[in-house]
Amino acid sequence: MSDADPCDACGTAVEDALSRTVRLSVDRSEIDSQRLCPNCFAEWIARYREEMQPESERTPVPKDGDADIIVD
Repeated sequence: MSDADPCDACGTAVEDALSRTVRLSVDRSEIDSQRLCPNCFAEWIARYREEMQPESERTPVPKDGDADIIVD
């Protein structure tokens, strides 16, 4: 890898010193690996924390009932 390879999520060039690699392994076999810039890594961590919380502790997402209404 060069010193400024792209982020796998957003595509922006990121220096090796700033990049983070997220690896997904199951039973010691690597399933996926992503090189992320600091912003995409922060978003990945936030999404991971949200998805790994028990459902009883999650913040409910309000449904916008008008979102599916089309006015012509």
